[in-house]
Amino acid sequence: MLHRLEFHFVPKHASWLNMVEIEIGVLRSQCLDRRIATQQQLKSEIAVWERQRNAAKARIKWMFTTDKARAKMGRAYPQLANISQPRP
Repeated sequence: MLHRLEFHFVPKHASWLNMVEIEIGVLRSQCLDRRIATQQQLKSEIAVWERQRNAAKARIKWMFTTDKARAKMGRAYPQLANISQPRP
């Protein structure tokens, strides 16, 4: 039973789901931007891309700060902006 156990480390400072979405977007633009004829070729192409990505130690640099998020969400949801503002 233990041989089926896998550990997945999640990021400390960002949503892991956002990171997955970013990586899928990078995969799409760098690897899946054309027709791939067979499933085997698709698996092979993705494996090569993944090895290159890992070898390059690709990272995600977050540019969206909490203040920017509050400003953006405040425009979209003004009634929530008043609730979520930190108290002095």
